[in-house]
Amino acid sequence: MRAGGGAEGGGPEAPRPSLGRRLLAWLRSEEARPLHWAGTDRLRELLRLGEEIPLRFASSEWLRTPLQRGVAGSIARGISTWFRGSRLGLAAMALVVGIGAGFGAVGFRYLIFEFTWLATGYQEFGQQGRIPSPHLPWLGVWFIVLVPVLGGLLYGPFITRFAPEARGHGVPEVMVAVAENGGRIRPQVTLVKAFASAMCLGTGGSVGREGPIVQIGSALASTLGQVVQMSETKLRIIVACGAAGGISATFNAPITGLFFGFEIVLREFSLDAIVACILSSVTANLVSRAFFGSPPFFTAIPHDLGISNPGIYLLILVLGLAAGVVGGGFKTVLYRFEDVVDVIWRGRPEWARPAVGGVALGLLLLAVPQLYGVGYPVMDRAISGNVVLWLLAVLMLGKIVAASLTLSIGGSGGVFAPSLFTGAMGGMLFGLLVERVFGPGAGAPAVFAVVAMGAVFGSAAQAPLTATASVIEMTGNYGLTVAVMLAVGVAAAVSKRLSYGSIYTTKLLRRGIDIDRPKPTSLLQTLRVHDVMQPVSREEVQAAASAAAADGGEAAPEPVTRERWAELVGTLTDEQRPQAMLSDETLDLALRQINMFGRVGLPVLSPDRLRLRGWITRRNVLEAMARQLTSQARESEKGALVAEFAVSDPQARVHTPTSPLDGYSTVEIRIEAHSPGLGKRLGDIPWPDGCVVVAATEGRELVPPRGDLILRAGERVILLAPRGGGAPPPRGEGGQRPGGTSRAPGHGAAAPLAEADPGEGEREGRTVVEAADDPEGG
Repeated sequence: MRAGGGAEGGGPEAPRPSLGRRLLAWLRSEEARPLHWAGTDRLRELLRLGEEIPLRFASSEWLRTPLQRGVAGSIARGISTWFRGSRLGLAAMALVVGIGAGFGAVGFRYLIFEFTWLATGYQEFGQQGRIPSPHLPWLGVWFIVLVPVLGGLLYGPFITRFAPEARGHGVPEVMVAVAENGGRIRPQVTLVKAFASAMCLGTGGSVGREGPIVQIGSALASTLGQVVQMSETKLRIIVACGAAGGISATFNAPITGLFFGFEIVLREFSLDAIVACILSSVTANLVSRAFFGSPPFFTAIPHDLGISNPGIYLLILVLGLAAGVVGGGFKTVLYRFEDVVDVIWRGRPEWARPAVGGVALGLLLLAVPQLYGVGYPVMDRAISGNVVLWLLAVLMLGKIVAASLTLSIGGSGGVFAPSLFTGAMGGMLFGLLVERVFGPGAGAPAVFAVVAMGAVFGSAAQAPLTATASVIEMTGNYGLTVAVMLAVGVAAAVSKRLSYGSIYTTKLLRRGIDIDRPKPTSLLQTLRVHDVMQPVSREEVQAAASAAAADGGEAAPEPVTRERWAELVGTLTDEQRPQAMLSDETLDLALRQINMFGRVGLPVLSPDRLRLRGWITRRNVLEAMARQLTSQARESEKGALVAEFAVSDPQARVHTPTSPLDGYSTVEIRIEAHSPGLGKRLGDIPWPDGCVVVAATEGRELVPPRGDLILRAGERVILLAPRGGGAPPPRGEGGQRPGGTSRAPGHGAAAPLAEADPGEGEREGRTVVEAADDPEGG
């Protein structure tokens, strides 16, 4: 027994070191020296890499409450670790988010009904036309003007005070949080968005409820993910799950929710993300069905619509072209309205903007009450054939104006429903006109209304998958799948051709951030060879062409012999047939070809293979990536500012760690001419307890730390060191901190962030750096 340990020492027996530590110590010992051979170093390196350095949060451990240190805290930490540390945990979190998004969608829907009833006396208002409110009969139909003003007085100050990011249609804020802020959304957005949007919609805001439910579900998911401290990669997936669940539960459309989650919010495809979004979407849909049943969302639209005449697809193609223009026009009108209102309202308090703007909105609703709120009942009536031709045109244009006005004055709601509404009215108008021109053989007008719903949204959002699935699921018309796909694809292509950015991303572009820009992870797929190649000198090309012409025009030049090269320049050392690259190929392919065929580089030809454009080397590729990464740093900062625009000082938060290593600081030490460490080996410095050297410079370049690295003037050493401040942490028996570190004699280096091993004495106290670079292992 060791003194002071076990029964003889009166203290607890020291824990035995791990098998890896014991084997590593034996390999370092004199007993194993005769066995050292080439493979021993590799085995020792593998064992070293397998060692873990347990983090001792000494500066924060003592702050934990007894509950956190007790059984409940251990269980909570275990659950949190499981959620964030495995694929099964991600799936379980997706199910939890789906349940939460499902109940959130149900509660939000009922909340809208209640606010609409309080404002109008009806759970759904607008389809009845211009009628008085039972609550305010003495105002007659003029209450329609008063209601948006009162609503603005309620939700305007509420949003301004608690969550400015809840203003507007919400989806861009979720998109930028996922793309630029690691999926982090402030927790209060969930409740603020729910109540503010319900008040706005209930008091006449002519917007949709998909934007709010996306932001509600995503904020809920982000909050849960941050509670269990998920990595940013998984947190982004979980936020997309919240959006998928919200859409699925709101519209009884699980496939639409899935596509919305990864096509619009996450904007990337991976198996983990798709599976998680599926689980969340299905779970939320089951919760919603328990309250609202399983029929399609639009119950009044016939569910057996189809196309019997193939010639109708030509009309569908024309409708897709028109819908592309209408969807792009909706986006343009929306942001033009925002610009005008911003100019008018400049310098005035934001909290009063919805109330004052509510006067204009109320007058518009008084003229066309069918524009009140979301408008789904009006869509049902119109597609059923109960709206006259001229009113369809008024409703199509009026919805664009009403939605743009609602959002520009500071209202809270989505653009999905207005896009569907505009498409339904425009498609029905198109169908009735076609019926009058070509007769009944052209098909039912409702077919064109359903197709145009998806086409206009596909054009506005530039999200063809989501647009196609949404219309088919919400109407139950699976027989129109081909027609909807054709119209949506054409409309989205037209919109992309007319302008850059969708109705969602344009809001972010106006704030200075492009989430569609090439990411560092995709640089090799987005950059082209002509972006990085070194062009061939024009004088050399012309000289070669002149020489070829002088030697006989188009005839191929004679090969140069080894002797001729020796006579002109020097000895020929290598000759091989080159692999040609085309200037429009990606760097991903270029780098592969260089590695396989071009140690010194490859020639770059024009796409028609008739002209030499330049020469590309591995250095060209790496330099281009370095330039792109440098510019990405600036873009990342801009994106973070956009994502945090709602906080009081976003600039101060941009470089504040969002997931800090509690209890530690990154320390950078510069070696000066008078420094005590000047000329010493890195492994000979007596580093303080708990410190670990993580990097050092050699010739001003950062390199992994080595024990034999000589510290010269101007070089730097990077360490992780315990953070100071606050009361000292408690110490255990013998003056040792519980689970702390101790100075090891050895070469004067400490065992940084690692437990002292009582089974191996001084030898185990050396730094990982020193052990890695000891050639003898002793």
